[in-house]
Amino acid sequence: MPKITLLITALHVLLMLVLLARISQVRHARKIGLGDGGDPDLLRRIRVHANFVEHVPIALLLLALLELSGLPAPWLWGLGGALLLARVLHAAGLSRSGGYSFGRFWGTALTWLVLLLMALAGGWLALV
Repeated sequence: MPKITLLITALHVLLMLVLLARISQVRHARKIGLGDGGDPDLLRRIRVHANFVEHVPIALLLLALLELSGLPAPWLWGLGGALLLARVLHAAGLSRSGGYSFGRFWGTALTWLVLLLMALAGGWLALV
């Protein structure tokens, strides 16, 4: 049972629910049922959530496969924790600005680094 991935995934789901609630809050307040209604704040919130959905599922799947393949627990905790930190940084950064921000830059960089490290670990474990 991949218990580390289970906990990491549960924490990511909580973050996703926060991102979804932020979208719903604006939709309800501005009575926008579908799309972004031309509202730049709602559009940004939708993109923050969409970016999360574009990156997190494959990362969590790979983390689970690494755990099932026997990657040592400290690596799993490190990779999973770094992914969560990256996604919080990215969400906070993109929520504040569509341009450059500390959170967006480092959230993206850390997400890509975690994905790269997990892909390399997966390739290594598949070959040994």
